[in-house]
Amino acid sequence: MATDMDEADRQRAICAHALYLLNLLLAPGLGFAALWWCRRRWQPQAGAELRQHLQQAFIAALWSGVLLLLVTAAVPLLGGFGNSTTWIVLILYFTLIHAALVLSGAYALARAMAGLPCRYPLPGLWRPR
Repeated sequence: MATDMDEADRQRAICAHALYLLNLLLAPGLGFAALWWCRRRWQPQAGAELRQHLQQAFIAALWSGVLLLLVTAAVPLLGGFGNSTTWIVLILYFTLIHAALVLSGAYALARAMAGLPCRYPLPGLWRPR
């Protein structure tokens, strides 16, 4: 079930999802800035499939940043910094959610490498754009 995405668009889709993973794993912020720049530069001349990959990777990066920052800030504030339960909840949340985001990014990267469309399982990304 290959699509009509040309080689340049496929490479750009791969780059977008690789930058999403870079943002999550190695260089938070720097990977997001690079993804934002690539999306802004490539989207005007992009085909439908590349536009979908760019939009999916960018919105997923926004969601992952919001989830990780807000929840990791809210849990200690609500539970107290001295409470051991707070730290257990924080570590479990960060480990499980972060792992799910990385796995969905790896799945999206594999789909981009195959030249297939992808949808991240996050609210607001259910329908291809």
